[in-house]
Amino acid sequence: MAEPRDVAGSHDDGGKLVLRVALGVLILFHGVSKLLGGGGFAFVTSVVTKAGLPAAFAYGAYVGEVLAPILIILGLWTRLGALLIAINMVVAVVLVLTSKLFAMAPTGGYALELEAIYLFAAIAVALLGAGRYSLGGSEGRWN
Repeated sequence: MAEPRDVAGSHDDGGKLVLRVALGVLILFHGVSKLLGGGGFAFVTSVVTKAGLPAAFAYGAYVGEVLAPILIILGLWTRLGALLIAINMVVAVVLVLTSKLFAMAPTGGYALELEAIYLFAAIAVALLGAGRYSLGGSEGRWN
């Protein structure tokens, strides 16, 4: 006799895929902009050095905005990629956006709502894993 299908959980892997791809693609736009020389990397380097950190730390932006999203989109070391994005968001807020931490936007929303969505989506992906629609498979240690 066939076991009854869990209707409530039957689309979990599809939901994980949608969340992974949305987060990965949207963050990747930021990284590609920096790669193409849109002034973003020079800005990151100046912020990092003004904070007293070595300029090499600016390359962390590439890790968090290029490498990590690609890992998440592919579903390969997904939890690690998600943690890297979450760390990237925290560093961005600490180094650049602390003045807006408790502020409202002119439109009435939270001033850091984009960064907050990225941060919490990354945390969700880190907790949920990649699911079965991934290169690493649902049973991979970091997926």
